[in-house]
This record gives sequence, structure tokens and C-alpha cells, in this order.
Amino acid sequence: MLILISLVMMGVSMLVSNRLKSKFAHYSQFGLANGMSGAQIAQKMLNDNGIYDVKVIHVPGQLTDHYNPADKTVNLSDDVFGGRSAAAAAVAAHECGHAVQHARAYAALKMRSALVPAVNICSTVMNYANMILLGFGGFMFANSGSMPSAILLVLVAANLGLVAFALITLPVEYDASNRALAWMKSSGVVTGGEYDMAEDSLKWAARTYVVAALGALANLFYFLMMFLNRRDD
Repeated sequence: MLILISLVMMGVSMLVSNRLKSKFAHYSQFGLANGMSGAQIAQKMLNDNGIYDVKVIHVPGQLTDHYNPADKTVNLSDDVFGGRSAAAAAVAAHECGHAVQHARAYAALKMRSALVPAVNICSTVMNYANMILLGFGGFMFANSGSMPSAILLVLVAANLGLVAFALITLPVEYDASNRALAWMKSSGVVTGGEYDMAEDSLKWAARTYVVAALGALANLFYFLMMFLNRRDD
């Protein structure tokens, strides 16, 4: 069952991820009428929101964009930092949306940041567990009813932590996109057609987090059912 759940969620995740990359590639072909780069879009959004202590920097890779609250940096990937398309503008503005959340002390973002240390531990636990459970011997052991209840309880707790993080991530990501889109419309940095492309790009980006949350819930359900059905000898 665990292997089936993992394969299904992996397949759905790949489909959504590929769709996102396809959308980004397509919308990257449409240059902004104002000719601004992603870096310039990001800097303008920060300035328009009265944020002057956040730096916009470049990081290598594709769709590796992120906001780092620890050092207050908006990190933009190759195609976004120098890109001058609707897709680049959407991603750059979204990451600045996180910077605005940080500056405004957005509750969900603070909660997600507070969960990071615990989630790192939970992820480590599940990485080790998966190496064992997805192996043939470990799979047979897990389904033979011989797995100790204490171990199952640890796995349930670890998955509960991962689910909590995945669920709190949803409002954080959607809110960042909403802030980005609202600013793009009010500031006039994009035309109507460009706004529609940016909105579609961010919708697909948000769906990757929905899939991740569903996967986390599925794993939690699996281990919880195994724990509840456990019968002590």
C-alpha cells in the first residue's frame, strides 16, 4: 500500500510539475511591454511596499526562486532574474510577496518558520524509514504485523509534523501570490494580457503545494491506519 500511495502521488506530482514548467516556458516567450527584468520587477515591488532592507540576488538553476527570511534576500533563478517576460514577473513578484509577509509579520509565515526545526527532524526520520520500508525485507516486515507499536507511533508523529508544515504552507503560498497579483494590477507594471499569463503561472505553481499536502496526508493516513490496526501479541 505504501508503495502504491508513493507511486500515485509521485505521478501526480510529476504531471503538475511538468505542467508548471510548460506554462513557464510558454509565457517566457512573451516579453513585458515595459521591458523590465524580473530583478527590476522585484525591486520595484519591494520599494512600493516600503521595504528597503531586502536584497534581490541571483541564484543558479531553474525555478529555484525563494525568499530567505534569515538574511532577507529575494533569490531569483537564471530565467527570472534577467528574464523580461510575464512568467519572470510573476515569479519575482511572488517571492517579493513573501518578503511583504515577513515585513508585515504575517501569522502563517511566522508559524511555518517556527515549524522548520521540527520538520527537519521529521524529514530525517522519514528518510531513514523509507529506505527500510521500501526495501523488500522492510516492506514484508512492515506488513507482517510485527512492527513494534512504538516505531509506528514515531512514524505517525513524524508524518503529522510533515502534514502540519504542508498545510500551513498552503495559505502562505496562496497569500504571496495574491499579494503579487494585486500589486501587479495596481502598479500597472503589466498589461491585461500579461496579468492573465502571470495569474495562470502562479495558479500552477500553487498546485504543486496542494499536491505535496495531499501526499503528506496520504502518508499520514497510511501509517495511522497501520498503528490503529496493530494488535499486540
